[in-house]
Amino acid sequence: MSRESILAAIKKNQPEQQPLPDLNAFRRTGPGDPAAFRKVVEALGGQVFEISSYSEIPPLVAEHHSGARRIISLQDRYLPGAITAWEAGDGRQLEDVDLAIIPGQFGVAENGAIWITDIEVKERVLPFITQHLAIVVSSLNIVPTMHDAYEEHIARPGGSFGVFIAGPSKTADIEQSLVLGAHGAKSLTVFLYTPPA
Repeated sequence: MSRESILAAIKKNQPEQQPLPDLNAFRRTGPGDPAAFRKVVEALGGQVFEISSYSEIPPLVAEHHSGARRIISLQDRYLPGAITAWEAGDGRQLEDVDLAIIPGQFGVAENGAIWITDIEVKERVLPFITQHLAIVVSSLNIVPTMHDAYEEHIARPGGSFGVFIAGPSKTADIEQSLVLGAHGAKSLTVFLYTPPA
């Protein structure tokens, strides 16, 4: 059987075209629920601190990450005095980072995921190589579902890399034993920032 006859037979036996499904049923109106987002993040093993000022971050870091020696903060307002000049190098300069504090664009209430791009984090390896990760996200930027996340935010151009991070890195593939930090940070702290009215 020749190539042309095979292609002709396939073309002749195409199924009838069907209309695409209506995805509007997945859309939610209004913002996501920060309380639902918090509940899911905590269920995934993360911890959430609701803050109304960035000045609340340093005492929380001192209390909950007292053993951290090398801390990188991508914005000085999160943790004044933390390392900010860390971008020179090929990524290996980050191998001994104990805690990284980074901004997140938005969170998703249904699964506790936070969207991070290379607009906020220039060195892509940072959220994965650090021992502990803290993400600052605004409570005003919580969307209800992943559908809303893709429809309203990710579809817009911006950046060449993006990742959803939900909870600390963990796996139970090896002997059915839960291992934290197998592929990334051992812990996730979310600073849920609500700006003053």
